[in-house]
Amino acid sequence: MTEHRAEMPPSGWIVRFAHLVPHGCAVLDLACGTGRHVRYFTDRGHPVTATDRNAETLAALGDIPGVETLVADLEDGGRWPLERRSFGAVIVTNYLHRPLLPHIIDSVEPGGVLLYETFAHGNEAFGKPSNPDFLLAPGELLEAVRGKLRVVAYEDGVIATARAAAVQRLVAVWRDPSDAPSPLSDSAPSQDE
Repeated sequence: MTEHRAEMPPSGWIVRFAHLVPHGCAVLDLACGTGRHVRYFTDRGHPVTATDRNAETLAALGDIPGVETLVADLEDGGRWPLERRSFGAVIVTNYLHRPLLPHIIDSVEPGGVLLYETFAHGNEAFGKPSNPDFLLAPGELLEAVRGKLRVVAYEDGVIATARAAAVQRLVAVWRDPSDAPSPLSDSAPSQDE
């Protein structure tokens, strides 16, 4: 782990929607890397389960109060390591292994939220990843949560940061199948707002 990587700020997308994470709930940071979101959510008072295949990186996170680390190769074809566990928030950034999508969604507990941001089709124009196996197809995240979680926000496009990238971003909350859709307003805000 390099200090530069450890100091990476949390994703702006995650920060923007962190207010939807229920106060004090358990958070899962899946494929957490150096732990930028682990630190962000522990600083906000959440216990965090940090999961990654890199034991060395996770060892550095294990000293943070409120952090449970779980070394797991999520792509080895084995059982989902978090079976029978659910979380008030599941955070996934810069990671895609399609067979895990149902497990990720099922890990969101009632009242919880899924915050997901990763690379999408078109990223090959900007560099790595460029393999289609690691790039979301248009609308793929929306389709993955359809009928299971309620989408609060979704974006699919190019972000213009220091390193441009094509991404999909999704925020979805657990929904009770009997819930009626939230009422929307079609009136524009007044000039005074």
